[in-house]
Amino acid sequence: MARYTRLTLLEREELSLRLSWGWSYRQIARELARSPSTLCREVRRNGVSVWHYRASRAQGKAARRRRCCGRRRLDENVRLRRWVFRRLRRCWSPEQIARRLPLVFARDGSMRLSHEALYTYLYVLPRGALRRELLSYLRQRRRPRARGVDRRGQIADMISIEERPAAVAQRTIPGHWESDLIMGHSNRTALGTLVERTTRTVLLVRLQAKDALSMRRAFARRMRTLPQQMRLSLTHDRGKEMAEHRLFTQDTHIQVYFAHPHSPWERGTNENTNGLIRQFYPKGTDFSQVSHYQIKRVQQLLNGRPRKVLNWKTPFETFNELLH
Repeated sequence: MARYTRLTLLEREELSLRLSWGWSYRQIARELARSPSTLCREVRRNGVSVWHYRASRAQGKAARRRRCCGRRRLDENVRLRRWVFRRLRRCWSPEQIARRLPLVFARDGSMRLSHEALYTYLYVLPRGALRRELLSYLRQRRRPRARGVDRRGQIADMISIEERPAAVAQRTIPGHWESDLIMGHSNRTALGTLVERTTRTVLLVRLQAKDALSMRRAFARRMRTLPQQMRLSLTHDRGKEMAEHRLFTQDTHIQVYFAHPHSPWERGTNENTNGLIRQFYPKGTDFSQVSHYQIKRVQQLLNGRPRKVLNWKTPFETFNELLH
């Protein structure tokens, strides 16, 4: 008898997509080589109708259920745990450890771990000497915060970053952007920032106001000036300024994905770029007093700088090479 395996994120995404197309459980089951009852239980377990089933939400619930049962890869795989702890004690970062594992253990699929899983493991360790020791080796600390509640309220019909295509994370295909707002004096004014993940091209957007309507119109106007192949997706945080994301997608044909609450590392390119922009516009800047010409000049300076991550080419050069 075949051993049962849990639904994967990819299977959940296929289930969500085909349910939205109106397929029956039996039709989807044939496509996924699964039992119709398995798919029916999956939807029922998440307490939603077939029209409101979302892959990312179901995957998150499944992961939480597994965590509640105490089953973590580092707990179960002693060899992996020892190898990881040894590298932590050499002051390797979690990302260096995660990236090195497939190189050292190319044929052993059990020796795999994402850097996010390692961070999570370290922060949920019981308080004690081991936890203090391992955390002391990290160059940067993440302050553990609750993901469950976003106090700013929910934006309707958000699509989670978990449903974003895997190719976006790999940066192999250009045209995927991250966005944010840089707040001005007393949070009364703001500057919109857009960064392309592959070329690191920066677009600065002058805003008339911080509300969702102004944000949507300004961002859409700016993105429509780009070639079609450079307008694929946009990843934003859960700020209410992106509440009109559906209209933005209709205007630009750019799909918007939302990062988890309090997870700035999921938009790391944008966060890093905002730090570079602060060199020109420190905290307390009143953006209503900054002219369009001044913003354009800063944008050109940022895009004309050689970047180590681009092998010392500039974002402008890399962007233009991809278009020809």
